[in-house]
Amino acid sequence: MASAILASLFHPSEVLALVQYKLAPKASDYSNDKARERLYYHLNQTSRSFAAVIQDLDEELKDAICLFYLVLRGLDTVEDDMTIDLEIKLPILKTFHEIIYQKGWNFDKNGPNEKDRQLLVEFDVVIDAFLKLKPAYQEVVADITKRMGHGMAHYCTAGIKVETTADYDEYCHYVAGLVGLGLSEMFSACGFESPQIAKRKDLSNSMGLFLQKTNITRDFLEDLRDKRFFWPKEIWGLYADSMEDLVKPENKDKALACLSHMVCNSMRHLKDVLEYLAMIKNKSVFKFCAIPQVMAIATLNMLHTNYKIYTHENIKIRKGEAVWLMKESNSIEAVAAIFRLYAREINRKSNPLDAHFVDIGVLCGEIEQIAESKYPGSNEELKRLQAGVLAGTPGNVIAAAVVVAGAVVVKNTFA
Repeated sequence: MASAILASLFHPSEVLALVQYKLAPKASDYSNDKARERLYYHLNQTSRSFAAVIQDLDEELKDAICLFYLVLRGLDTVEDDMTIDLEIKLPILKTFHEIIYQKGWNFDKNGPNEKDRQLLVEFDVVIDAFLKLKPAYQEVVADITKRMGHGMAHYCTAGIKVETTADYDEYCHYVAGLVGLGLSEMFSACGFESPQIAKRKDLSNSMGLFLQKTNITRDFLEDLRDKRFFWPKEIWGLYADSMEDLVKPENKDKALACLSHMVCNSMRHLKDVLEYLAMIKNKSVFKFCAIPQVMAIATLNMLHTNYKIYTHENIKIRKGEAVWLMKESNSIEAVAAIFRLYAREINRKSNPLDAHFVDIGVLCGEIEQIAESKYPGSNEELKRLQAGVLAGTPGNVIAAAVVVAGAVVVKNTFA
């Protein structure tokens, strides 16, 4: 916590958000239900940010979406592990939608360094809980798992690579767009949202593609190390003879130009994201959908013109920034304002000599235009957010530090 506060010290709104987060009530206690406790343990291990937003959902959806996420994370853990032979991997990917109905199934063939290996070692816990879900939710999970597994198997097959931007869109659809489709079907099935949410498959798909493309752009070096190649050759081939060439210092300018191209490709989904979020009516569903998206645009802003993606793995936005975004994403007006804030920053950082300078500027301008015309309340939200984000004056920093010190004293006194 102390390191997170230090990192955000010149961003008082983030410091205050961190203090509020630290003092907030802890997550749900599942100690009376050991099986459920283990599920949420694995959820926290796989992704703390997703765990936080899932546990804030209404009870009707909480367990169903937790299990949806864990099933797909299990599938993804098989696909991602390059130490598993294709003879073992491909049949599992293609039949995972059947495996989730097999009580007692576990898998221990992942490499020792695979992050979520333990989830599959204990996957019988996930299966037992999945079999207790309402049939409508089971059907959604099984259908999406089947379609995703077959798509993953296709791209795992020797010789099949992400060559074109169409391939890139297709791959991202299989691993993330389908998640958006499945979630929309759940939102409609439980009655929290209208059937129209499930019908707008184009928007649901874009929700997933924006997240996935941002992650693929960020994880370039880690994927390159593990011989996973997700950047489309249609893009990187314009700047290098091989993806390995992009990390060579003498190719820095070309590497940054390639990064700009990837950022531009991701940003094309932003309009759809706003349109989808504007359709959501349930408060807990809105926050669940909005928080990953605002974190993604914050991440994209961090990546833009940032050569570190070619030299450092696991680069992330500040924890304080993430907590602040979670706190602020309460309405479409607030989210539109956040999008405008980061779009302006992305546009400001763009290099006028870059081939995609104009394209990125146009996409940033579209966000401004859409937000102002469709969500006029975002104007006031933007002013409020800017007042906090840009308030890094010495006086405000000192004030934030005093608040932190006071909060720590209070916490220790009543602990």
